[in-house]
Amino acid sequence: MPMTHAIMFPPRTLIWITLILSYSIYIVKIEASSAATFSPITKSKTTYSTTATLLRISGGDSSNSVDRADGDGDSNTKKRKIVIGVDGGTESIRACCFDAINGNIIGKSHAVPYKTSHPKPGWAEQNPKDWYDNLGAAVKGALASIPSDNGDEHELCAICVDTTCCSVVALDSSNEPLRPCLLWMDARSAPQTKEILDRCKGDPSLLINSGGEGPISAEWLIPKSLWIKQNEPDIWDKASTICEYQDYINFKLTGKMVASSCNAAVRWHWDGEECLREVTNDDNDEERYPGRPLSMYRALGMPELVEKLPHKCLPMGSLVGGLTSEAANDLGLPEGLPVVQGGPDAFVGMIGLGCIYPGQLCLITGSSHLHCVVTAQPNTAPGTWGAYRGAPLQGTNFAEGGQSSTGSVIRWAKALFAGDDTDYKTLDAEAEKLPPGSENLIALDTFQGSRTPVTDPLARGALVGMTLSHTRGHIWRALMEAVCFGTRACVDGLVSAGHECSEIIIAGGATRSPVWLQMHADVTGKPVVLCENADAPLLGCAILASVGAGIHHNVEDAVESMVRRLRRIEPREDVAAEYEKIYENVYVKLSQMARPVMHAIAGLRGGGSNGRKLVKSDGGGHAPM
Repeated sequence: MPMTHAIMFPPRTLIWITLILSYSIYIVKIEASSAATFSPITKSKTTYSTTATLLRISGGDSSNSVDRADGDGDSNTKKRKIVIGVDGGTESIRACCFDAINGNIIGKSHAVPYKTSHPKPGWAEQNPKDWYDNLGAAVKGALASIPSDNGDEHELCAICVDTTCCSVVALDSSNEPLRPCLLWMDARSAPQTKEILDRCKGDPSLLINSGGEGPISAEWLIPKSLWIKQNEPDIWDKASTICEYQDYINFKLTGKMVASSCNAAVRWHWDGEECLREVTNDDNDEERYPGRPLSMYRALGMPELVEKLPHKCLPMGSLVGGLTSEAANDLGLPEGLPVVQGGPDAFVGMIGLGCIYPGQLCLITGSSHLHCVVTAQPNTAPGTWGAYRGAPLQGTNFAEGGQSSTGSVIRWAKALFAGDDTDYKTLDAEAEKLPPGSENLIALDTFQGSRTPVTDPLARGALVGMTLSHTRGHIWRALMEAVCFGTRACVDGLVSAGHECSEIIIAGGATRSPVWLQMHADVTGKPVVLCENADAPLLGCAILASVGAGIHHNVEDAVESMVRRLRRIEPREDVAAEYEKIYENVYVKLSQMARPVMHAIAGLRGGGSNGRKLVKSDGGGHAPM
């Protein structure tokens, strides 16, 4: 029997909620009109409203299809549908409003910084409460930036949050933090990574990284959980929940503790498809906790971790729930506004770049390079991480490669050779005058070690072939080329594992250098695509929010409408041929020959390899031992 409840709210606001339970489908109808908020900047009144919203969510279908109906307001008033994207980064949390139909930015993004503490070398912590408090300020700032002088009304449709990945939180039985979070960059659990590889050798869940050869990163949730258990047993015993930034924020917004299947697949060693099955009350743990690495937890002596992690998992773009009244008040948004599942910032960025089809490679550039290629099959092999099943989206897979030092090398060179008196454009212009190969000056980009296709933390950078005729421009070009050669090696490693790449969609700092963009295309031999909106994580959240709110039927449709390509940079055939010779005959061989020298240097300063096995790619000798 349907039940209808009429609830009185403050003047000018009336919400009818109708719950209809039929089989596994439930319908929620929400109407909120004239919910007013005031801009602290313009001091003018901007009106936001959520019209009558019909949400149809199948209990057995995690796509959570959502149908929207018109509200009861003035039919002559045109309302622009808006979604809010939120990016919880390392240094700040940012919010931005987007047109839910075409992806255009409405107003401006607003960032609110938070503090990171470093109690000991290699440690990095943040206060989870700062994330939530600053989220409210960021959202209010983004809303305040919406122009209010054109008379338009705006319909807020949904909000979606991405966050840093592997920022681990321990919560008590009331879901309050027991300690500061272990931020993603916190490396205190390095000893636990070796313990995991030793104690769990041969475990199927480890096959996802380089065919079981590792590495396990100190950044990831399981090593950090093991560190807490071993070093802070009181905290561990009191912790009812171990989760991440993403899960904590969604809980604060909706009161529901759920994991993102993308995050779980990529960094928790979960099967990103299996984990979406509903948890049952079956006595068999494998059925109660599908897709979880239970054998790994048992081998590590912490089988209870499966109980502490979120029991429910949702794919990106599905509905987590509606804003609670408390969260609505804290963010200045209507109660019940749909909160849509996001995920790790970099992988939400894949969505924001439209990188969702097999053969597309997303290249996120910054201090380091991250290469994520969407692939048809969840194959894994030495020299690659993944492919991860059910990530970034349900029904897809992707594999990744990485370079530890890329943009950081360029910043180092500028500080060393140019300082503040010379800008990047001047240095690029000097490099552009020179031929490929920088007149026989070759560099290695592994200043901070190597991630893939050879995982070697002791690898270091080099400049080889220096003469007295070489100038600052030569060094600058050689370093830029070295980063591109490293990208080529990562792409080759992915291809050798069966993950073909037809184009590179790029975002981040490298997009500001036309010379470097062209160099990436020439060295890899792949077209490089630049999108109109380079702020991929925020746009990715907007895309997911629009799908979760039913504005677009699926992510594919949303990407088609909201992501626009700015230009496509093709490799130049003659230049690419020159780089091919340099890469095969010099860079690859130099990488091989330099490795034992780098290890010997590390041994001199007391940082030898300690017998650590290097992980290599099988691909055509491009990542040899």
